[in-house]
Amino acid sequence: MLFFEWLTIALALPVIPPGRDESELLDGLRKGDEQAFAEAVDRYSGSLLRVAMAYVPSQAVAEEVVQETWMGVFEGLSRFEGRSSFKTWLFTILTNRAKTRGTRESRYVAFAEKTGSEDDDEWGGVDLDSFIQSGSKAGHWIEPPHAWDHGTPERLALSKESREQIEQAIEALPATQRQVITFRDLEGLSSDEVCNILQVTETNQRVLLHRARSRVRRTLAQYVKGDLG
Repeated sequence: MLFFEWLTIALALPVIPPGRDESELLDGLRKGDEQAFAEAVDRYSGSLLRVAMAYVPSQAVAEEVVQETWMGVFEGLSRFEGRSSFKTWLFTILTNRAKTRGTRESRYVAFAEKTGSEDDDEWGGVDLDSFIQSGSKAGHWIEPPHAWDHGTPERLALSKESREQIEQAIEALPATQRQVITFRDLEGLSSDEVCNILQVTETNQRVLLHRARSRVRRTLAQYVKGDLG
């Protein structure tokens, strides 16, 4: 099982309830179908709140951002041309509003303005000494990470403490890393979608995701070995 797949399981993310697919839902929204609006709000608000929390300092502010996002959707729906998926468009609106509120609340720092040693290391949450430095295998693990016993991720996923460790690890990430891992691993967006929403290059997105996954995995590895207090 891949790490990001386990991450999704461990956080017990809700499965989208049965209902209209995105195109049908969008068609209903455009027709002013109140049931479609209710379904959209029910389906996406949890995800919007989770993403908003990566930009603003409190859940209360994040909830306000989500409300503002839905207002923006309702007001701009007639202008949505479908060049991206409805979900990508929705998250783009959310991100723009969250950036504005985050700046006002002194939480958000734009990617272009982000500086600091914690984001300067290409390998982020793992030691560079863990990788081969030269030759045809440069960049590969010297000793691959220890594989957890079969079934362990699923067993740990049921543990409230393990979920808390994951949430704390993500919360502790630098803002840019938290945004990328939230979009990619928690919301299941593609790299292209994330690049479009955050206005970053594919290389930047990939490095940030690597850093975020490495940091979270390191925390989980310590938890599995019992090194966390």
